[in-house]
Amino acid sequence: MTQIDDIDRGLIRALVKDASQSASALGRRFGLSQPATWRRIRRLEEAGVIAGRRLHLNAESLGFGVTVFLGVKLATKGRVSLDDFERAVVAIPEVQTVEHVLGLYDYRLRVVARDLPDFERVLRRRIMTLPGAGEVEANVLLSEERLPGPL
Repeated sequence: MTQIDDIDRGLIRALVKDASQSASALGRRFGLSQPATWRRIRRLEEAGVIAGRRLHLNAESLGFGVTVFLGVKLATKGRVSLDDFERAVVAIPEVQTVEHVLGLYDYRLRVVARDLPDFERVLRRRIMTLPGAGEVEANVLLSEERLPGPL
């Protein structure tokens, strides 16, 4: 485990909120020089604490007004069906995340669609036809708040 201090935690929190902030701006905020801030960020990246930076798109403004979380239970078990299912599901453009989970379902998918009829089309024509797909439970996202988690 990498040792991080309060300044590192502050930098991480600031970058979680807006990863586009410059080392210079962050340095001013935390009382560090630009090079010192850059070295800290670089050290956190090299240690794997910061695993990358992502662009967060607003799906609704792009025309995808519905987000659905699907629990998918495979109809057949075994290594081959897992590999086949994963290979096929990642090829569906509306599927944003694929999580192999332990519990009632084998997979949890985050799916976006333009509206509910579009989601029904994706479900019937793409997801339910996947190799090994069995029981499915859908939960429509009503609202979301992203939190940075414990730091």
